[in-house]
Amino acid sequence: MCGIAGILHRDGRPASITTLTAMTDIIAHRGPDGEGHYCNGPVGLGHRRLSIIDLTDAARQPMETRDGRFVLTYNGEIYNFKELKIELSARGRVFNSSGDSEVLLHAFAEWGLGALLRFNGMFAFAIWDNQERKLTLARDRFGVKPLYYAELGQTFVFASEHKAFRAFSEYKPRVDISGLSEYLSFQNFFAERTLFAGVKLLPAGCYLQISQDGRAVEPVQYWDFHFEEPEYAVDEIEATDELDRLFRQAVNRQLVSDVEVGCYLSGGMDSGSITALASSQLPFMRTFTVGFDLNSASGVELGYDERTKAEHMSYLFKTEHYEMVLKAGDMERALPQLAWHLEEPRVGQSYPNFYAAKLASKFGKVVLTGTGGDELFGGYPWRYYRAVVNDDFDHYIEKYFGFWQRMIPSGTMPRLLGPVWDEARQTSPIDIFRGVFKEHASELRRPEDYVNHSLYFEAKTFLNGLLVVEDKLAMAHGLESRVPFLDNDLVDFAMKLPAKMKLGNLTEVIRLNENEPGGKAQRYYERTKDGKLILRKMMSRHIPDEVAEREKQGFSAPDASWFKGESIEYVKRKLFSNTARIYDFVDRKTVRSLVDEHLEGRENRRLLIWSLLNLEQIMESSF
Repeated sequence: MCGIAGILHRDGRPASITTLTAMTDIIAHRGPDGEGHYCNGPVGLGHRRLSIIDLTDAARQPMETRDGRFVLTYNGEIYNFKELKIELSARGRVFNSSGDSEVLLHAFAEWGLGALLRFNGMFAFAIWDNQERKLTLARDRFGVKPLYYAELGQTFVFASEHKAFRAFSEYKPRVDISGLSEYLSFQNFFAERTLFAGVKLLPAGCYLQISQDGRAVEPVQYWDFHFEEPEYAVDEIEATDELDRLFRQAVNRQLVSDVEVGCYLSGGMDSGSITALASSQLPFMRTFTVGFDLNSASGVELGYDERTKAEHMSYLFKTEHYEMVLKAGDMERALPQLAWHLEEPRVGQSYPNFYAAKLASKFGKVVLTGTGGDELFGGYPWRYYRAVVNDDFDHYIEKYFGFWQRMIPSGTMPRLLGPVWDEARQTSPIDIFRGVFKEHASELRRPEDYVNHSLYFEAKTFLNGLLVVEDKLAMAHGLESRVPFLDNDLVDFAMKLPAKMKLGNLTEVIRLNENEPGGKAQRYYERTKDGKLILRKMMSRHIPDEVAEREKQGFSAPDASWFKGESIEYVKRKLFSNTARIYDFVDRKTVRSLVDEHLEGRENRRLLIWSLLNLEQIMESSF
């Protein structure tokens, strides 16, 4: 796990080691254990190292093949590197290190782009081909590791975090108005667009190639999610057994490390099951939980602190357990540093993740997380039931689009973006939404087909946003986070499970407002107790039944209560200020009206308030 950066001058100018070093210095937090730089004519590759596998200098990067043709800078872990190394050795490849970086380099030299489908892991890398004078960028199937790129005149640049582009005087950060409109619609970015004009995020499962004398081509998709109903009957007992085997295999694969591995531990079944299996393989495993002070919380938020449940699982699995308790003022304390590391807003209220990573990093460099289980196995049933009975695809888009406007409905957008509406009106959020499905256009005949469409949408968008947040905030503390649910074999199996093994009654549409006060998840489970059905059955083999059957609990602070209570003055000071930077782009009166609805208890606007606070901080520190 590391930080990477690079330069390609298409006009032939030599790459500057000084500029390249400035790029890697900006992202030094990603790799505090070492650095390396390679410059050869117009190309420069930089690397910051977080030593996890093969701690010796033999694994330093950038790394070259013996003949000097290929040069690699790489961030991530290839969990099946030992198997690939055996195959490559049989083909005559000679290795000088014991880690995965050299395996990736030789795999690309041997198989070219075909190597991408052989890798089981998380990665973002750049390889320069000195013979063909071509640069290749690639990102893992699921988007666990980020990779940004931009064109600055005749210079193509890339990095793990786009703040590295500040090393260039030509780079002037500007807000992308279309990106701002997209974010305020969905609290996320769905494809390669970011909040920063001209800066793109290479989509998950894609590669991009650029020749020295050519422009960057469009990203090419080499892998994509595809959820579909099987054409044959699936035996539930056999499926549960196979799921158990694949889950064990995934956890065991991701324990490979030359440093200690810990685990996040909430009160839920995903992290609990990972901890159960990992702790059976690793003695004295450390686990980490972030809880919340609930003295001023109310309603459903009174159940947000999972420390007692996590402590019980730590007792069961004999882990060395550490906790942190967040209070209302901790958001204000963390926001400047968090915004700098996060760089751009993404899904959720992410500051609890920032503190979780800070806690875990005090005791090690690697932590396992349960991200991905919900998106693969139907963990948000109140969403899928919103759009399982439709007339056709367009009807589905209309219904699901309305549901996924997490913060601002389309009708309010012209008022909210009043200062920039002439430009923003050219962006169509519903077309962006519809565009997600361009590669998942299977026939829609049954409720199951619409559920699989919804699972595809969440894996492509919501999960992608979660992974960007997870990477940025873990690496802010020099911490590698691993996601066992996003193992190739496990994902392939999950995508082909019948929808009925994940959800129950597919014909009942439950209409719940994502933003209304109160607990949508709690009320949903009271009525159906649904979602992740086969996963619950499998996990009951590893954790107590009451944990496997426990309802979905998101990792959220009681911000709805804090924003209109202990944090109310902070909210007003940041968002009602006459000098707030966000008002270059959004309308002051509209913001005041929407925020007041929350402060007065008329609507739950916690997502919007957090997003505006985060945007304001990002604009103060980045523009």
